[in-house]
Amino acid sequence: MENKQALNRNFDTMAWGAFFIWWGITELFKSLPVGIGAVGIGLILLGLNAARALNGISTSPFTITLGIVTLVIGGLDLAKAALQLPWDLPVFAITLTLLGVLFLARAVLANRSL
Repeated sequence: MENKQALNRNFDTMAWGAFFIWWGITELFKSLPVGIGAVGIGLILLGLNAARALNGISTSPFTITLGIVTLVIGGLDLAKAALQLPWDLPVFAITLTLLGVLFLARAVLANRSL
């Protein structure tokens, strides 16, 4: 048990390191496509949970959801830029709203079982 806790802390530390390195890269190279930062963060979060699962450590539903959401945000931003859509899609605002709905739904469902 103690070994898995240490391994999980190590995975968390590596994920945070990757997060800050990726964030720094996206800040240094402003010529990267819009959305690539979010895609990278989503992949880091999903990779963290994949490493946990492969090592028998319980995954985090929150970081899995956040990873999927940021991956979708980044993908939509990349698609919007590549397709040069004539309208502005408020991806971030829509995502925040959906996350709020997910949190509220989870809380309501958890209270129903009490």
